[in-house]
Amino acid sequence: MKVAFLDRDGTIIGDYPDEEWKDKIQPVFLEGSFHAMKEILKKGYEIIIVTNQYIIGEGIISLDRYEEFTDNLKCNFVENGVKILDILFCPHSRNAGCDCCKPRDGMIKTALKKYPGIEMDKSFIAGDSSYDIELGNNLGIKTFGINIKNNRLSYIRVHNLSEIVKYI
Repeated sequence: MKVAFLDRDGTIIGDYPDEEWKDKIQPVFLEGSFHAMKEILKKGYEIIIVTNQYIIGEGIISLDRYEEFTDNLKCNFVENGVKILDILFCPHSRNAGCDCCKPRDGMIKTALKKYPGIEMDKSFIAGDSSYDIELGNNLGIKTFGINIKNNRLSYIRVHNLSEIVKYI
């Protein structure tokens, strides 16, 4: 199974300064996100969202608030005909030293255990952070950086999720 590992904030939906997440209940999707995800699915990929949510571990939002937001996110996917295989998240603070906070590969290891049919050599990762790019490089898979300028890492630079479709 081919998988598109997609970051959430700044890749699929809008991102905000940490403190502003307290008031967010409904996701605001970036222009073209639904269309791009449908095209990724048409090309035979499953979609797994991998997202750092250190704002839970740092007490900015509660786990309940995250789950409420995620339920609304899932409803939007269903309403727009986008099938998501899974959403994996790291709830730990940035200083927790966990193995799941990107660029560490804990969320990917979880995905591989849960879905043993994943073919990493046919999969890719996309995100708007150097952590996403570093994770992709560490995994040795095709990596897309959305509006990232980083000369020390290997990736394909794109301006949005829609642009990825022409590379896969």
